Amino acid sequence: MASMDQKLFCFGFGYTARHFADRLRADGWHVAGTTRSNEKAAKLRAQNIEAFTWDGGDIDLAWLEDVSAVLISTPPDKSGCPTFRAAKNAITAHAEPIKWIGYLSTNGVYGDHDGAWVDETSGLRGQSPRALSRIEAEQQWLSLEVKTPVTIFRLPGIYGPGRSAFDTIRTGKAKRIYKDGQVFSRMHVSDIASALADSLSMLQQHEIYNLADDEPAPPQDVISFACELLGVTPPPLVPIEQAGLSEMAKSFYADNKRVSNARMKATLKTRLDYPTYREGLKALLKHHKEES
Repeated sequence: MASMDQKLFCFGFGYTARHFADRLRADGWHVAGTTRSNEKAAKLRAQNIEAFTWDGGDIDLAWLEDVSAVLISTPPDKSGCPTFRAAKNAITAHAEPIKWIGYLSTNGVYGDHDGAWVDETSGLRGQSPRALSRIEAEQQWLSLEVKTPVTIFRLPGIYGPGRSAFDTIRTGKAKRIYKDGQVFSRMHVSDIASALADSLSMLQQHEIYNLADDEPAPPQDVISFACELLGVTPPPLVPIEQAGLSEMAKSFYADNKRVSNARMKATLKTRLDYPTYREGLKALLKHHKEES
């Protein structure tokens, strides 16, 4: 999609949305978005981003005038996606200029597959309230009756600048928790932004994509590698039963699966700059040293 006078509207302006928006801005796009606080809205405006303070209620139809693409990254609630309820009428009203709608979901919808590989056709076994809310939110967006392509992106663990194993190690919060056979999929935020941009250029109708790097890995291995790069002793290996995890943390370990990115590569043609956590962490450390 040409960048001339193109505009992205982000419902939610968090970590991933910000990286995607910055990528499009570098290509000449205008960016607008919502945030919950007046303070953050003011900061975004200072960076030449059109910002709206939004508490989840019905939105102003005018917000979506002249918008070319919509990204939704707001979390779900018990009834699915609050953005869908608040914005579906506005999106329908402005459906002609809007050429792309992207919803950021999570691979948590798959639930537990005992470490097996899952793809976009795999069963949705998620049973936690969070997973069930995500499944409902996905169905809401896929049911939107517009010609605009609606794309669901099922995200893995996200890492990148300011949000990686290095940060947990430096703050003394790193743990190496061991659960037999446990793996997680993850992806560098820059590669996520690339996949979103690739989708934006293709405009395929109502599609679902897993976003992930090439190597699902045990979380303790990631911490060990980061410690090796930093030249520090890794924290001791702790069996999950002795880790004293919160109920929220335990719920993440309840799901074990390997997420396939084959459709992303075959259809979106996304090329990963960081195919595994090793390349991603090495690049983050190099960037940190250059800034120091």
